Amino acid sequence: MTDDSNARIDAVVKNNPVVLFMKGTPLFPQCGFSSRAVAILQHLNADFESVDVLQDQGIRQGIKAYSDWPTIPQLYVNGEFVGGSDIMMEMYESGELAELIKDGAKTA
Repeated sequence: MTDDSNARIDAVVKNNPVVLFMKGTPLFPQCGFSSRAVAILQHLNADFESVDVLQDQGIRQGIKAYSDWPTIPQLYVNGEFVGGSDIMMEMYESGELAELIKDGAKTA
């Protein structure tokens, strides 16, 4: 990962309470996992920033190194890596994600 990519990722993660690195956009997700992640966040009425990794190869590869997580999408709340769509679904079903998102929104 280049220093530039790392700095850009770090800035997005630290300057947005809830951010989803995904393939595509919330209106037009480009994979099923990204679509599921967006649906979960929208169902929680979460105010979130999204980053389309398909638009920037440095970000697409860099986010994997940044989190030490091999797949996309990736969710961050309050600067902390939460996980991908499977973890999001488990946390959503348990109610844990709703609490985390609510707490993230308070700190904005």
